[in-house]
Amino acid sequence: MNILILTTHFNTGGITSYILTLAKGLTRNDHKIFVISSGGNMVGDLERAGVKHTYFDIRTKSEVSPKLYRALPKLMRFVKENNINVIHSQTRITQILATILTKITQAKHVSTCHGFFKTRLFRRIFPCWGDATIAISRQVEDHLIHDFHVSSDKVFWVIHGISCDLKPLNQKDLLERRQEFGIAHGPLVGIIARLSGVKGHDILINAMRKVVDEKKDARLLVVGRGKTEEPLKAMTENLGLENNIVFLPVVNQVDAILPILDIFVMPSRQEGLGLSVMEAQAQGLPVVASKVGGIPSLIEDGTTGILVPPENVDALAEALMYLIENPDQAKQIGQRAKIFAKENFSVGRMIDQTYAVFKKVCGK
Repeated sequence: MNILILTTHFNTGGITSYILTLAKGLTRNDHKIFVISSGGNMVGDLERAGVKHTYFDIRTKSEVSPKLYRALPKLMRFVKENNINVIHSQTRITQILATILTKITQAKHVSTCHGFFKTRLFRRIFPCWGDATIAISRQVEDHLIHDFHVSSDKVFWVIHGISCDLKPLNQKDLLERRQEFGIAHGPLVGIIARLSGVKGHDILINAMRKVVDEKKDARLLVVGRGKTEEPLKAMTENLGLENNIVFLPVVNQVDAILPILDIFVMPSRQEGLGLSVMEAQAQGLPVVASKVGGIPSLIEDGTTGILVPPENVDALAEALMYLIENPDQAKQIGQRAKIFAKENFSVGRMIDQTYAVFKKVCGK
């Protein structure tokens, strides 16, 4: 099968990770995979996996941007020349492009919904969900069916697959790795996420003030980039946490960062699923996360992690302190999370279930 994956950019993030995993798996199964985007820092990873990437200038947040409609003729030729069977869209912008392309070609359209959308008028008038829609969690599936009235027989739940083969570091390597990132001794909490209001970094920083009052050598590693970086750094200074919080803009070294953490935290205000939570669980880390979106489907509270109410600084600080003060229980939670991840986050299952959706829309 010839499959075109459409996304607006290919920078580090959840959607890019999803595409990389999917494209690698489908390529190994002898399908011909093409990726079109406006480029990004992860294109090299895609090409090293043997997946062809083609640059098109389609990065915009406007559904009526002229650049989209200037790109359409070339996109149409690309679809026809490469005999594309399925166009797989990842964002609202590429959903619109794919919908138009499938009106003028023989290709089918499958979209993946990676989160939650506001029920805006334009979305209701021009839904553009495709011949089938993949939801990354049960909560996103319910959102599509109940908020946007997408037919339930056209929505398919497929959870993201991730590698569960990360190895823990020995004590010597752990200390050396921490020193590389400028981290001293003491309990290390970490978050890996784009710096955006929806991720709740401000809630976490306020919680860390309470944690540091009790445990002065506790550290927080904030990994990511985004528009809230400067306000968060200013907040850190105002709370006197400059020596306890390290901001690390490197976002494509997850495998290097997760093994040095003691606790992973995700205090999101909204979350479609929680890929970084899954990656932390696969590493065997105890996770503290907000009880929002798809996260509760990943964590059994008190067993494979700790769930806290969103926007609740006190509850977040209390959960972090519990894990810091009870390392044996924290280790047990992390080990149970690792077993859960291995049993539920299979890459092979993700590839098979996604391909089954492609076959269904193609009538094969």
